[in-house]
Amino acid sequence: MKWVYDFAEGSREMRDLLGGKGANVAEMTRILGPERVPAGFTITTEACVAYMGTDEFPAGLEEQVAAALARLEGQAGKRLGDPEDPLLVSVRSGARESMPGMLDTVLNLGLNDASVAGLAARTGNERFAWDSYRRFVQMFGNVVLGIEGRRFEDLIAAAKRERGVSEDTDLDAEALRALTARFQELYDFPADPADQLRRAIAAVFDSWTGERAVAYRRINRIPDSWGTAVNVQQMVFGNKGEDSGSGVAFSRDEVTGAPEPSGDFLANAQGEDVVSGVRTPRDIRELESWQPAVHAQLMEILRALERHYGDMQDTEFTVEEGRLYMLQTRNAKRPAQAAVRFAVDAVSEGLLEREAALMTIDAEALDALLHPTFDPGASYAVVAEGVAASPGAAKGELVFSAAVAIRAAAEGRDVILARPFTEADDVAGFHAAVGILTSEGGKASHAALVARGMGVPAVTGAASLEIDPDAGEIRRGGEVVLRAGDRVAIDGSAGALTGDDVPLVEPEVGEAFETVLAWADEARSLGVRANADTPEDARKAREFGAEGIGLCRTEHMFFGVERSEAIVAVILAETDEGRRAGLRKLLPLQQGDFEAIFAAMEGRPVTIRLLDPPLHEFLPSLADVEERLRAAEEAGSPDVGTLERDLARVRTLQEVNPMLGTRGVRLGILFPAIYEMQVEAIFAALKVTRDRGVEVSAEIMVPLVDYRRELEILREQIVAIGERVGVERGRDYSIGTMIELPRACLRADEIAEEADFFSFGTNDLTQTALGFSRDDIEGRILGRYIEMKVFDRSPFETLDTPGVGQLVRMGAWLGRKAKEDLKLGICGEHGGDPDSIDFFHNSGIDYVSCSPYRVPVARVAAAQSAIRANGKETK
Repeated sequence: MKWVYDFAEGSREMRDLLGGKGANVAEMTRILGPERVPAGFTITTEACVAYMGTDEFPAGLEEQVAAALARLEGQAGKRLGDPEDPLLVSVRSGARESMPGMLDTVLNLGLNDASVAGLAARTGNERFAWDSYRRFVQMFGNVVLGIEGRRFEDLIAAAKRERGVSEDTDLDAEALRALTARFQELYDFPADPADQLRRAIAAVFDSWTGERAVAYRRINRIPDSWGTAVNVQQMVFGNKGEDSGSGVAFSRDEVTGAPEPSGDFLANAQGEDVVSGVRTPRDIRELESWQPAVHAQLMEILRALERHYGDMQDTEFTVEEGRLYMLQTRNAKRPAQAAVRFAVDAVSEGLLEREAALMTIDAEALDALLHPTFDPGASYAVVAEGVAASPGAAKGELVFSAAVAIRAAAEGRDVILARPFTEADDVAGFHAAVGILTSEGGKASHAALVARGMGVPAVTGAASLEIDPDAGEIRRGGEVVLRAGDRVAIDGSAGALTGDDVPLVEPEVGEAFETVLAWADEARSLGVRANADTPEDARKAREFGAEGIGLCRTEHMFFGVERSEAIVAVILAETDEGRRAGLRKLLPLQQGDFEAIFAAMEGRPVTIRLLDPPLHEFLPSLADVEERLRAAEEAGSPDVGTLERDLARVRTLQEVNPMLGTRGVRLGILFPAIYEMQVEAIFAALKVTRDRGVEVSAEIMVPLVDYRRELEILREQIVAIGERVGVERGRDYSIGTMIELPRACLRADEIAEEADFFSFGTNDLTQTALGFSRDDIEGRILGRYIEMKVFDRSPFETLDTPGVGQLVRMGAWLGRKAKEDLKLGICGEHGGDPDSIDFFHNSGIDYVSCSPYRVPVARVAAAQSAIRANGKETK
């Protein structure tokens, strides 16, 4: 088994085997040349997977690493740990998909008490040698042995106080020598370079199953089974002096997508200093004045890499004594606005065709474009300004730890997570918080990268603030300005923090976004509708490009005091006449609802689901009626008789399992007057709306059908009402059913004989097929099931394609087999999930329906599915 590949052997096509970093470093070696990319080798993801099963290196790995190291030593003309002229290497992770900050890295490996002297003598730079050694001892202790990072940082702070300096770079060689000795007192440091390398490789493998990496993968839907590669690369040094440095550079602005390179760098520093957020870096534009030749070379390389990959690039570089080295490139993670801007610009520049440009966009991330911003007309006091690290605005309670953020989110509270600088262990808090604030770090810091990837607004590098998590305070100039629990607001697009309650404004779709959506509409074959229950929802759906309403839930129209009292009276009535009396009050209200929705949609199809929820959702509680009856009896009230009848009726209607009881079509068959009223209201609204000159396309959907005869009974009732009021099936309206029970999928050919359309209700179909209660699984089962790898994500977020998905496909196939022109739709929440949309595109579905704010996501995801199916993904 080949476990190890030299960089010269790899390419970007080997991403699954070599990981993203290894594949891209190999590709850079090919296109930029070995003089620009330090040499090295990659240990495959397969080796990590084998290691995960046993916690032991697979057979042959150590021998292959030794052979690859010997080849690297031959190329470099140096030996690892040589006491006179040592080769030093970095040991870095490299998963198939980028996981910034989640996996471990060890730099400067190969140093010990002997080789540090050789490095100092060889370079003539004693301070550089000891700075590299102390960094290695610190990183090895933290990464490999798990010693808390703060213990090292506290010793660094003490050393600076003793020397009367403020920056790490002000510590001289003697101070660094003493600091390294203090670090080594914390643990038994291994002097043998071969042992160092073996343990560092194991630590990177182990980081794949670390808590923070697992949390990140769950959030970003990355399979646990992939494993990470390990990249061993010859070190180049950005900490050799003021003509050296390290940085991160993007081929375009990573926040806006504008066609100007951006990034951060630090002179006399290693890459970890830039991305950790511990030091606030300089803007990449200042590189030109610092080292003009390096700046020119970097700009040309960025252009070349972007042309080669056909995507915005995120690179890491080091300058060693005026010479530029490229350490990594990858497709840049960016917020939705940058992704959209890049796609449009790439096409106008001739870099990409439209289809390929659409494929560079993360459809799921587009949701961030639809989030609020500060009201531009609002005035507010700015507490502090920092780096505009991740766009969007948010407001909430101030918290200082990821754990508190997670608890608050579980309680339904919006929070802003504040940290001096964030670390990988904070990732779960990022997901829970609505915004992030740090006092240190730049655009390439951990906080910025993760926030942008998640679409969470973030302000980083607010240097005027002292964020004290232990005290739960934020100070400015020594004065406390904010405390835990205070309400704050951040603007991640402007880099502002305020303690004022700033109004947030709903977003408007910009010109570039409209262009992308227009391309998507040309490319896709899958229709996109919206779930909308009110005229406001319908109008919003149209603004976002919905082609109709795929689900209008009529039960939501019965909320409100007047309506809820009327529907309760209908349900408690003991006779049809009693029910009809109550329904006569509701009919004009329902008609008005439908008129408004029809008018808002202006001829686009509107699928109206007849009343579906279990009776218990409208019934007064048994305990409440009993309590009111007792009170009435004690007061001698004349209402006692009525309440006794209500109590008897409530007891009669009680069900052991209401979700599988009297609901949907069963309600329409047992209490036909309710559905009759709704259908009359739909038809009356249809006629009134048409009389006003507005076209109407009404689709009446009967829910929870199991048997053909159920739908046949309701179809006959609906058609009879239509004939009575002068509307005709096929010309004025259609009749269909929601497929949400396994039996309906299995007998879809029979049911299709009575239907004009099917709409798969994947929410309830998932519940009934898997036997899970959606409300209960989230809090009690989901986390443990993901942890135990029963499944890797919630089946209520992304369709369970092997199980529920096959029921959908069977229902679609059988339905179309019986009726070729049967219209097929999806109206569950899965209709807005890109992964599920891809499955529906390949399953013969005509349209998906989702919440209005997910419509743009669905439009782009549907286009991407069509592009993949047509093989037009590349430029």
